Amino acid sequence: MAQAIKLYYDFLSPPSRAVWLALKLSKTQFEACPVALRKREQLTDEYKKINRFQKLPALVDGNFHLSESVAMIRYLSDKNQLSQQLYPKDLQTRARVDEYLMWQFRNVHVPCGTYFVKGWLLPINGLAPKPKPEVVAKLVKDVETCLDLLERFWMTDDYLVGNKLTVADLSCASEIEQLRLCQFNVNERQFPKVAKWLERVRNASKPYNDVAYEFVYQKSKQAAKL
Repeated sequence: MAQAIKLYYDFLSPPSRAVWLALKLSKTQFEACPVALRKREQLTDEYKKINRFQKLPALVDGNFHLSESVAMIRYLSDKNQLSQQLYPKDLQTRARVDEYLMWQFRNVHVPCGTYFVKGWLLPINGLAPKPKPEVVAKLVKDVETCLDLLERFWMTDDYLVGNKLTVADLSCASEIEQLRLCQFNVNERQFPKVAKWLERVRNASKPYNDVAYEFVYQKSKQAAKL
């Protein structure tokens, strides 16, 4: 009997959430292997044997080890272990999904990730002081530029690629939802299409969405009360 694929992940990692959700929504059997970023478990010698780059997520299929979430999506799809809706077989539809995934790094991941790291992750761990208001304003402006691009160029249908949920949506939403930890929420008046799309993605990925984002939602609510 073939061994189940192993996914090493932390729900504090946006790409980890996206791959975990894709596997769950595809009803794919896999061994869940949590790695605690807050404890720096990804930096241990043991984990280095799993992923030579010591990043999350990581996928292990027998003796094959793979890093980078986009590579994992394509690999799982080629093995028929991913829903064809989430990563379509149709050449042009898949190309659109890939187009978004390539576009995302500079236009979504960088501004959202920078705000998350400087606005929450480093200060909460005592590794840097809380950013000054002018720094926060610049971080917010960069995120809003990202949201404006999404609003104008990607929100033409119910989802980023057509009218069905794909891995593009899971990946994009994960980057944006992370900013709740910075007490940042998408302005519904400024970005109405993005706001409605986010709600659509949450509903379409239930019940697993609630599990993947439990930490983010709880921590953001706690911080709001301070």
